[in-house]
Amino acid sequence: MAKALLGYVGGPDPRMLSEMRRLQQRVQDLEAELLRLRTENDALAAVADEHSLLTSIDMDHREPALT
Repeated sequence: MAKALLGYVGGPDPRMLSEMRRLQQRVQDLEAELLRLRTENDALAAVADEHSLLTSIDMDHREPALT
């Protein structure tokens, strides 16, 4: 009875199996894309840190603020 309630009555449905395979492949594709984007973002952040305006300011020769 429990199997009937869960939808397992005639064995595995081929459409459901193909949909599950398709979704698993989609998850793998998205995980790969996420890893690629994180790597790219880390590389861009490293370049941005090197060229930051704050690092180019010489704090020893700053001008006084106007009052």
